[in-house]
Amino acid sequence: MSAGQSVASSTKRPTEAYLRVLHALMLRDMRTRFGGSHLGYAVVVLWPVVHVFVLVSIYVFRKVPAPLGESRALFFSTGAVTVLIFQYISKEVMKAVLMNKPLTYYPQVKNFDVVLARVLVEIITGFLGLLTVMSALVVLGVNPIPADPIVAIAGYCAAIALGIGIGTINIGIVAFFPGWLIGYQLFNILMYIASGVIFLPHYLPKQIYDILKYNPAMQIVEWVRLGYYPNSNMHVDYMYVMLFSLTTLSLGLLLERVVVRKRV
Repeated sequence: MSAGQSVASSTKRPTEAYLRVLHALMLRDMRTRFGGSHLGYAVVVLWPVVHVFVLVSIYVFRKVPAPLGESRALFFSTGAVTVLIFQYISKEVMKAVLMNKPLTYYPQVKNFDVVLARVLVEIITGFLGLLTVMSALVVLGVNPIPADPIVAIAGYCAAIALGIGIGTINIGIVAFFPGWLIGYQLFNILMYIASGVIFLPHYLPKQIYDILKYNPAMQIVEWVRLGYYPNSNMHVDYMYVMLFSLTTLSLGLLLERVVVRKRV
């Protein structure tokens, strides 16, 4: 074996070992959280469909037109799925370290590995949920393809980034205050209401709209909707959303390194 092959082999082994650990963590995560059955996982994937169906049913029953466009289902799905992706990732990342604490006693497993495995599982789940919602829209006769796919996809990616950033911050908070597990659920309800899932924030008075724009979840909803309704009068502060996500991620990783490892 040549020297080059020896070096490549030595660097490949740690990478393969790490990927095996990550794969094992992802499988364990899915089996323990979803009861080890396909049905349990299917319920989580189908939840966005049920969520959108309930919203549409309420507006159809009340005979209220869609705030934007002609399809109620498309309008609500663009908002609800975006916020749910963000909220699910931020919530599950927060719970990852607490639920998998015994695994970190093994030298091969670090807190970061547990969090990364949980993030990957949630991204896959969110992607499957999005595909399920789009399939349901097709069945209803609604075209789910955005007018500007790049903008819409970037908005969904921003939702993932924001969820990861807030989730890592939550890890640090819950290490000090375990009650934040419940408190964050209540906080999410308020954020959901203020994110513009069921209304158009830019139709509000400018003073109120300017305040709501500090909510990054509202901005990612408008970001995704711009991909579907490019002619709407929505203005997204892309730099604010990305800097907010990167800042929370940096602070969360710093807390995990300096504080969480000593307390969890």
